[in-house]
Amino acid sequence: MFGLTSNDIGIDLGTASILVYIKGKGVVLKEPSVVAIDRNTNEIRAFGEEARLMIGRTPGNVVAVRPLRQGVISDYTVTEKMLKYFIHKAVGKRTLRKPRVAICIPSGATEVEKKAVEDATEQAGAIVLGTIEEPVAAAMGAGLEIQKAFGNMIVDIGGGTSDIAVISLGGTVVSTSIKVAGDDFDEAIVRYMRKKHNLLIGERTAEEIKINIGSAYKRPELLTMEVRGRNLVTGLPKTIAVTSDETLDALDETAQQIVEVVHSVLERTPPELAADIFDRGILLTGGGSLLSGLDQLIEEKTGIHTVIAEDPLTAVAIGTGKYIDYIIGEEGKPKKRF
Repeated sequence: MFGLTSNDIGIDLGTASILVYIKGKGVVLKEPSVVAIDRNTNEIRAFGEEARLMIGRTPGNVVAVRPLRQGVISDYTVTEKMLKYFIHKAVGKRTLRKPRVAICIPSGATEVEKKAVEDATEQAGAIVLGTIEEPVAAAMGAGLEIQKAFGNMIVDIGGGTSDIAVISLGGTVVSTSIKVAGDDFDEAIVRYMRKKHNLLIGERTAEEIKINIGSAYKRPELLTMEVRGRNLVTGLPKTIAVTSDETLDALDETAQQIVEVVHSVLERTPPELAADIFDRGILLTGGGSLLSGLDQLIEEKTGIHTVIAEDPLTAVAIGTGKYIDYIIGEEGKPKKRF
């Protein structure tokens, strides 16, 4: 009588993407955290991928916005509408019960920021079961046994924030969240192209460069990509060839910031857990971890074996969904929390 779908869902509410995990089904939705709004009427024109395709290509009255910036809500009303749309799209409308949701937050989020996420989720028509810090969710989603008494180090690099944490006995021992992540890689490429080539490119083009030839560590072979933009001297469209070695220069400063924070978290880690991490290695999750050579750079600078999770993009969403099993008993009532 209550419909055909499970109502327990985990949401990875990211700056770049929103992922929805449904218990028993896995990740059922992955869309960009973008909303297209008509400024004349204040009406929403599109959500997700449809809205992302409009970035930089809309008429004056239609603007594509990201309601989340650096891991936190920057536009409450738009975030609420976006959550409502994606929850309904994932769960469907064949259920009479409100979906029960666990949602992730950056490890450095304040109580006010955490409350804003919970309120927006409730206003979107869901029951909030709890919130979980992103690195803990990432560790669970990647299949680590975080409840045991040994140290695990997670580096979760999303779109707006990088969360670095040492986890033991199901909780965070040492953690740091910095507002340097995937979006900053894109911005670094935009700045480099402007400074080096007098070429103005958009966010989407910068992201394509990052994905296709971007590198944080010298590649064994040189890759080249044609890039189109606007010449800042003539004002006319121009196409140039960019190499992977150039992206190494462009991304170096941003990548080094993440490495420095990893180093600082290791410095604050208790010696017994530090020994565990040396044996077990560092695990990278999040879309930003897919930047070529970032794992090699971290390994070179720390001397600790560094690996990328099997599915870094969905680890946080899967872990957020698994978290429901920890806080919901067999009878469907809240059980325990970390």
